[in-house]
Amino acid sequence: MSKPIVAIVGRPNVGKSTLFNALAGERIAIVQDFPGVTRDRIYADVTWLDKQFTMIDTGGIEPESSDVLLSYMRQQAEIAIETADVIMFIVDVRQGLVDDDFKVADMLRRSTKPVILVVNKVDSFEKLMPDVYEFYNLGIGDPFPVSAASKLGLGDMLDEVISHFPTDAASEEEDERPRIAIVGKPNVGKSSIINKLLGEDRVIVSDIAGTTRDAIDTTVTYNKKEYVFIDTAGLRRKNKIKEDIERFSIVRTVSAVERADIVVLVIDAGEGVTEQDAKIAGIAHERGKGVIITVNKWDSIEKNDKTIYQYSAKIKQTLSFMPYAEMIFISALTGQRMPKMFDLIEQVIQNQNLRVSTGVLNEIMTEAVAMQQPPSDKGKRLKLYYITQVSVKPPTFVIFVNDKQLMHFSYTRYIENKIREAFGFAGTSLKFFIRERKEKE
Repeated sequence: MSKPIVAIVGRPNVGKSTLFNALAGERIAIVQDFPGVTRDRIYADVTWLDKQFTMIDTGGIEPESSDVLLSYMRQQAEIAIETADVIMFIVDVRQGLVDDDFKVADMLRRSTKPVILVVNKVDSFEKLMPDVYEFYNLGIGDPFPVSAASKLGLGDMLDEVISHFPTDAASEEEDERPRIAIVGKPNVGKSSIINKLLGEDRVIVSDIAGTTRDAIDTTVTYNKKEYVFIDTAGLRRKNKIKEDIERFSIVRTVSAVERADIVVLVIDAGEGVTEQDAKIAGIAHERGKGVIITVNKWDSIEKNDKTIYQYSAKIKQTLSFMPYAEMIFISALTGQRMPKMFDLIEQVIQNQNLRVSTGVLNEIMTEAVAMQQPPSDKGKRLKLYYITQVSVKPPTFVIFVNDKQLMHFSYTRYIENKIREAFGFAGTSLKFFIRERKEKE
């Protein structure tokens, strides 16, 4: 079930990042950084009461001049309107109401998406309330006074945010069809891949407008089975400000990945794998999605018998944090190896849903421990008692040990590799949770 998406919009210096960090808490700062993945902190998972959502900060680059500012703000608002379930519009009580606030409020109001008006920097509710009321003039409902810096008023604001989440979770829950997001940098051929998949005679196309978002989800039937493709390519807008394109395409990618079971990361064969690709791959990895790395335009490359190996090695090196990803070399133009994509997708779906019996897992673990002694520290050695699989999509395991501190990341990785040797699990990440049990139990 995909989490709702909440986007933050507002002029520069109204405290968007402060609010973002206050809500994201410290957790986001300690995510282990994968080599080659730079972290723009543009999205974070937030839990409030029993609700979880993904928060996206659409801001980022500060425009130079005031006329650029408005077009920039418009873009931000467009992105938010396009990808979010709920929009938080941040204004600053100290700067008061500004002309640009009205213009952005107009766009947001017309979007029919729920908008929460957040008045930031209200350090004293008694003194500043009259200034807060001024924001009623925007005509988008009650202003919520907060101070992101002092973490005041955040509870009421979050209550309001989650009250707008779609409740029809049940209807979406029943849609068992696999969801595949086609993602990648602009111009790598995402649309041509979707068109090629649709172009086959066997394929019956029916367009269902993406549930709450404007992305077009396309149903493709292959071998009597339905797949839903989430296309992020069709959403490109004419962008004035060049360096924003990258950030904005990432915002879109986050929302597509969030809704997908499998992520097809498209790479341009001529360009090779770039840092932006690594960033997108990192998002899919972190979200535990199935991953298929698809090198498109393979027909345009001069090849000898070693080309494909050298190319694969280069990708594996750049995306070293996801050695499990499946890889395929295609040409959407000529249709080369396109049918094989469905076989791969099907294979990854099987692996994402694979359950391994507890008995077998413990045999693998016992053997692994016998082959490589667990680490010890100051004379105390790590003991692994028991392993069991607790869920699928992605396959998730709990290992019970005597001391969590001793279970190094590298030893968990070693156990993971042993499980993969036995069962493959190609194309899907595996998650491990380490729990402590006292000797006596």
